Amino acid sequence: MPGTQVNNPLHGITLEQMIVRLEQKLGWEEMARVVNIRCFSHDPSVKSSLKFLRRTPWAREKVERLYLNVFNVWGQGS
Repeated sequence: MPGTQVNNPLHGITLEQMIVRLEQKLGWEEMARVVNIRCFSHDPSVKSSLKFLRRTPWAREKVERLYLNVFNVWGQGS
């Protein structure tokens, strides 16, 4: 099904890539301020964040929205 992800600005971006880029740009403290989740504020790491976000859809959605806002990828197609 080619083209099924055309309108998805996150297509091809892994959750790990999002976390790493956000941490590099904002840092854990700012990420925890914007998205109030423990894995960003208490002993944060990419590994613990991935574990939590993979099983917590509401938190993952917030992180995805943050990524889209920070890196201005809204509406960019392939």
